Amino acid sequence: MSRLRKWARGLKQQALVVYFAARDPRTPWITRLLALGVAAYALSPIDLIPDFIPVLGYLDDLVIVPLGVMLVLRFVPAEVLASARAKASDMVDKPASPAMAMAIVAIWVIAIGAMGLWMWRALRT
Repeated sequence: MSRLRKWARGLKQQALVVYFAARDPRTPWITRLLALGVAAYALSPIDLIPDFIPVLGYLDDLVIVPLGVMLVLRFVPAEVLASARAKASDMVDKPASPAMAMAIVAIWVIAIGAMGLWMWRALRT
């Protein structure tokens, strides 16, 4: 079990590396967009497939997130990657903020609601 925890902690740190690389202006814009998407999915409490669904719930976390992280890290410049890794190693030891988790959930709810409203209006016409 400790090996799984170590892997999950490493994946969380890599997701933070991707997030910091996405915010760096030296990262190419297309890589920044991909990195923001991967980081948002990896760090968000909302999953594409909810975790309570047997097998499939965790499969997306075990496949989508690592593949997205690997893809982004492949296209990030080396100096940006070094800087992002330094920031992520400092950040991974800090405790989580419940207020920030609520903010992330609120952002996802607003984004999904706005997309649903847009689709509803588009389909009505």
